[in-house]
Amino acid sequence: MPRLDAIAVFAARQKGALRWLMHLGGPSLILLGLIDNSLIPLPGSTDVVTILLAAHHREPWLYYALMATAGSVLGGYLTYRMARKGGKETLEKRFPPEKIRRIYAIFERFGFAAVAIPALLPPPVPIVPMLLAAGALQYPPKKFLTALTVGRAARYTLLAYLGFHYGRRIVQLFSQYYMPTLLALIAFSIVAAFYAAFEFKRRQKPAGAHASPRKRRVHRRTT
Repeated sequence: MPRLDAIAVFAARQKGALRWLMHLGGPSLILLGLIDNSLIPLPGSTDVVTILLAAHHREPWLYYALMATAGSVLGGYLTYRMARKGGKETLEKRFPPEKIRRIYAIFERFGFAAVAIPALLPPPVPIVPMLLAAGALQYPPKKFLTALTVGRAARYTLLAYLGFHYGRRIVQLFSQYYMPTLLALIAFSIVAAFYAAFEFKRRQKPAGAHASPRKRRVHRRTT
């Protein structure tokens, strides 16, 4: 019972925050964009609010797409500038070495697409590691802003359009099944976190297995 009460309180707070963002309108997308592209992201928050605002038809749906894109690009650029100033140490303080190597490998291979594609795709595809990698690797600001803007503009234009045409049905379902939807999202986040941890450990094992024979060979040579 205490757990259910805590979930109910959390749901009420979330619903209240959502109402406040809806009342704020387009500027709320700037605020969410700044937060969602920072080191403490809120995955999917900008997507949901963009759809809901476009569904209410208070402004043209393209307005909400532009506001969401502007907030997201501004937030991403601030994270990029922080990493550019801090260098590779910015990544090394926040991610394990194996993940950093993968991020660098992806970014050095794909460059522009390494920013544009995560910017286009919805959660759970992460964008913040690529924003930090772009800054840490001194990726040119113009190319970075172009890649981020292209990805985000395509994403939020599509979401705002869908919200305008089909948002009322989404709003009705969301209002009727708010609690089950919230619990499903929490459960999905927990499962995704466990899966990511499992994959990280699984990929570390082969690296450790390959490293031990090398150490043995070096030991034999020295002896």
